[in-house]
Amino acid sequence: MIGLGHPIAASTVWEILNAAGIDPAPRRAGPTWREFLTNQAEGIIAADFFHLDTVLGRRLYAPAFLEHGTRRVHFSGVTAHPTQEWAVQQARNTAADLGMRTDSLRFLLRDRDGKYGQSFDAVFEADGMEVIKSAPRTPRMIAHCERVIGSIRRETLDHILPDRLPTALQRTPPSSKRRPASS
Repeated sequence: MIGLGHPIAASTVWEILNAAGIDPAPRRAGPTWREFLTNQAEGIIAADFFHLDTVLGRRLYAPAFLEHGTRRVHFSGVTAHPTQEWAVQQARNTAADLGMRTDSLRFLLRDRDGKYGQSFDAVFEADGMEVIKSAPRTPRMIAHCERVIGSIRRETLDHILPDRLPTALQRTPPSSKRRPASS
């Protein structure tokens, strides 16, 4: 029905399945996502890309790694043009910075950003971590990392960069510059 453009309510689907004698799907075995994060917090590190826009309108990227157990954030580099190769090098740098703490980490959570790639995962898999990719379009799966990045943006960067530049620093768009009157 949905494919034909007709909306259908969840209760209607339930009635149809119930009338056909089909029970609802049982809850999958295992913990919920929240239970997993709570139980495994000491062994989880999450990765996400942090971006900021400069005063001159340039966007810079930095990979952020958040240890769930300690809430310690690791930034390993900044670039205007992130590539897979660059991201892999930042993963190596972070793994080296973590040192012996990688022994206690069991999982790397990350989204499906194309900047990561298989080589990025291999860096952490070599340290014995299991890489868990978030489901498509579900930023809440790495919500801890997203929340920390948002806090950094609100608490520090908003106070560093002024809301308005002094008039002397503002650029006038080329189309609005006055031209001298021709005589």
